[in-house]
Amino acid sequence: MNVVRTYLEMRAPTALRAAARSDSTLRFELVDPCPAPLYRALYRDVGEAYHWRDRLVWSDAELTRHLSRPEVEVWVLWEGDERAGYAELVRHDDGSVEIAYFGLRANFHGRGLGKHLLTRTVERAWALGASRVWLHTCTLDGAAALPNYVARGFTPYRTETYTVDIAPEED
Repeated sequence: MNVVRTYLEMRAPTALRAAARSDSTLRFELVDPCPAPLYRALYRDVGEAYHWRDRLVWSDAELTRHLSRPEVEVWVLWEGDERAGYAELVRHDDGSVEIAYFGLRANFHGRGLGKHLLTRTVERAWALGASRVWLHTCTLDGAAALPNYVARGFTPYRTETYTVDIAPEED
């Protein structure tokens, strides 16, 4: 299957078109460092439907090493006592901050929480002193992903096409 990956960036904090909700049931919390089992649960819960596979092959030691790096932050969006979604931020040597992974668990889709989570994530990226904030999405991601990024103020700057085999995983 051919997949189109789109890279997007935000060059200034003033470009953010915020859509945060003032809802006392929502919490955006840093998990520092994020334990490998929690990260795996978040990664699977959010990414399984979109064929996220990269981090599933990492050993616990590799994942723990990555998550313990000072330039990596994992933030969880809570609604009450349920994990609604998460974001992984990575600070790069060039001063940019990448939103490496981002998304909601399926039962939280369609309620505007993605706008809220993206707003809070971008605010945090700028608070880290980013020179720019960037991410990428692809045509395997949810239909709301790219429109949400653009609506929040991200600008596409590159696309690429690649081929993936999305055959079901064997147990």
